[in-house]
Parts: sequence; C-alpha cells; structure tokens
Amino acid sequence: MERIALVLGVTGGIGGAVARRLVERGWSVRALVRAHSAHRVPQGVAAVIGDAMDGAAVAAAAEGASVIVHAVNPPGYRNWDTVVLPMLDNTIAAARVNRAQILLPGTIYNYGPDSFPLIAETAPQHAVTRKGAIRFEMERRLRAAADAGDVRALIVRAGDFFGPGAANSWFAQGLITPGARPRIIRNPATRGVGHLWGYLPDVAETMVRLVEHDQVPAFANYHMGGHWDGTGTAMVEAIAEALAAPKVRIAPFPWWALRLAAPFAQMPRELMEMRYLWQQPVRLDNAQLIALLGEEPHTPLSQAVRATLAALGCMP
Repeated sequence: MERIALVLGVTGGIGGAVARRLVERGWSVRALVRAHSAHRVPQGVAAVIGDAMDGAAVAAAAEGASVIVHAVNPPGYRNWDTVVLPMLDNTIAAARVNRAQILLPGTIYNYGPDSFPLIAETAPQHAVTRKGAIRFEMERRLRAAADAGDVRALIVRAGDFFGPGAANSWFAQGLITPGARPRIIRNPATRGVGHLWGYLPDVAETMVRLVEHDQVPAFANYHMGGHWDGTGTAMVEAIAEALAAPKVRIAPFPWWALRLAAPFAQMPRELMEMRYLWQQPVRLDNAQLIALLGEEPHTPLSQAVRATLAALGCMP
C-alpha cells in the first residue's frame, strides 16, 4: 500500500529534513504551503497550496495520509498566542478523519528547573515561560486526542537544531553570520555550562525510524541525546576547527544588546525569554529511545559542523 505523509512546515528546518528523509524511504509526501513558498518545497514532495490556519485546507491535503508532520511555527516567534494552538487543532481534526499519526517536533520549553539537569521522558512539565505553557498545551491536546482513540501522537524532542536547512537557529543566527567565512564566533553559553544540540539529519532519521516502527504506542514521547557540549565551548571550538582557523576570535554572545532591544522588538524579547536554557545545563535522557531503536542516529560533531557551515555559505 502507498504510504502517504503530509508535512506542515516543510520550508522550515525540521519539516524539510523529515520530508526529504520520507521521500528517500519511499513515502508519497505532500506539503501544505502558501503560494509564495511553493518553489521552496524539497524535490520529490508534492506542493499543496493552502494555509495551516485553514482547517478545510489541512483536511483536504491530509486525505489518505497515515502520518501528518506538524512542524509549522509562526516565523520570528510572532503571534504564538493566537496561531499555534488553532493550527494544531486543525491538524488533530484532519488526523482524526484519517486515523493518522501526528508527528510533532518537541521542545525543551515545556520543562522547568524542577526537571533539570537531565530530563527524562516521564519528567513533569512545569513550564516557566509563555512559549513553554503553549507547548505544554499542545502536547496535552495531543495526549487527549490519542487517549480518545481518534489519533496516534508521536513527540520527538531534541536540543537546539543545527545542520543544513536550519537557517533560523541559534547556530546560524547567534554563533556565526551566514554567507561568508566568519571572522568572529559568538558563544551564548557560559564556560562550564553544558548545552544540548540536535543535528537535523540525525533528528529526521530518528523521527522516520519511529514513524515506521510497529512498537510505538498510541501516544509516545521520545528524547534524543544529540550532541552534548558539556563544557559550553565544544561547539564554538568545532566551528573554529572546521574553518581551519584556530585563531578566529571567539567572543561572548552580546546578551546585553538583546536586553536593551527587548522592550522595542519582539525577536530580542523572545530570545531573552529563553536565556535560562543557556545559564544552566539542560540535557535529555534518551533511555526510552535507545530501548526501542537500539541506537540513536549520531553524526560525528566535526562532520556535522562542516556540513552546516557549508550549507550556510561559510566554508572557505
């Protein structure tokens, strides 16, 4: 039988990576996109013009799908309060009609300090930020739908994304400047404070393996161990090594500039809200994932960093 997947958010990093991996695995993949973004749909993916805020458009695009990848987010963190939950409700309604599985890329935002520093899949979710509360509600609605027997829901959680296609990421927007060989690398972390990273191709591979696995429960939540930078300096040092420029300047990230701009612009304000994740070590326990799959896909850091820099136009 033909395996059909619908991807919402295919022009984003994780949506695009999952779509490409599904195509490679022989899936028939559709993507719901606005007309002006149709040219950005990955090769092998069928573009369906529509809006994730339009329930009828989502339902039509999802017809016959066994998996809906819900990787859509408002750009620049704008309108989270009014957009995020209605989009998810449209996905749940479409999945209910098709008895489909919903795949949601999870975040660490759901958790508070009571679950740090090593977060298990079963840890309580006591969000301490506005975005965290919204993400908690998203997962609560998915669990309720799965418990009702209408849909299946799969959440896969990883660290900060980096990799080809992850242009809207801390790596691409905080550590370096894309488009040229970096002259300076900025480190948002405090020396000695660990930080978790998720390499997009590894995350996409993990997600697709789970989607195709026949032992995943109706509601499932899996964590990825990813790339753990235990010193808070391993990532920036790997960038310098990949650039073959060990003397490139590594400087602290200018949090002070974000703080000054936060009262006047939304993006700095949203980034400042997440600073606490750089001020203390926060790691994900992938024990349940390993128990199910036997291993976690894991590209060596040096290889992953070189591929990311090349995709961003930063290699010499």
